[in-house]
Amino acid sequence: MSLDPELINRVTWKIPNALVLVGSRSGDERNAMTTSWVTQLSMEPVIIGIGVDNTAITHRLISEGGCFSVNLWDAENTRPFVKFSKPASDADGALNGRPVTAQATGAPIFDEAIAWLDCRVRQAIDFGTHTLFAGELADAGINNDDARAASLADTRMKYGGVPRGGHK
Repeated sequence: MSLDPELINRVTWKIPNALVLVGSRSGDERNAMTTSWVTQLSMEPVIIGIGVDNTAITHRLISEGGCFSVNLWDAENTRPFVKFSKPASDADGALNGRPVTAQATGAPIFDEAIAWLDCRVRQAIDFGTHTLFAGELADAGINNDDARAASLADTRMKYGGVPRGGHK
């Protein structure tokens, strides 16, 4: 029995997903990208998992640099997610004009994030089109405890299911 690709997309797009900016770094090269595939995988130690497209610059930087950051954003300001759906410009201590700093791992942490997690990669598993990076929490912070974190439902963005146009 073959599942209809349109049905797969409609169903998987209903999975409630956070929407975050993932920061990555290898040497002096930095990037950030929008992702909705993020979850906590373990409590002791705290392990955060993110799914990253195998062809993305962020995938290469996380693989080489061994770290990533997860930056939660205010649900009232989802405009930055569109800008970070393509490789970021890196200039003057900012990615796409948004100030970043480095904490424990050196991965970019956004000053505007309502909260952030800084992770060292413990394991990477290739699942086909994407790799699951499991990162142990090295540092974390909250900049705005009252704001609600953004999710895909706060935007018109959709991601997941099968590639548009059917199975590959």
